[in-house]
Amino acid sequence: MPTMTATVTHTAALARLGHALSDPTRAGVLLALREAPAYPSDLADALGVSRQVMSNQLACLRGCGLVESIPEGRRTWYRLADKHLAPALDELLRVVLYVEPGCCAGENCRCA
Repeated sequence: MPTMTATVTHTAALARLGHALSDPTRAGVLLALREAPAYPSDLADALGVSRQVMSNQLACLRGCGLVESIPEGRRTWYRLADKHLAPALDELLRVVLYVEPGCCAGENCRCA
């Protein structure tokens, strides 16, 4: 299979995905939504964050074009914005990264 040529648009989209995944809460939201659409309150409870934090993170993910909101009466639920995102996240979960022993241990973290 030939390799796709990356354009400026591809690079920008990949950067948005990287930004989304750089925060543990946003990454958790994306991973949860790959399973099924959800309401913000359910996502907040599942991820152990406040509803305000969840609202802010969902706004960020909407701004990145990764999730979409679907109004349903007085409530709104969220889903991944593109059908290719769930399989891509599944593939990312299969990637094995070597983390240097001792790296990311509290104040000594050199990865950030």
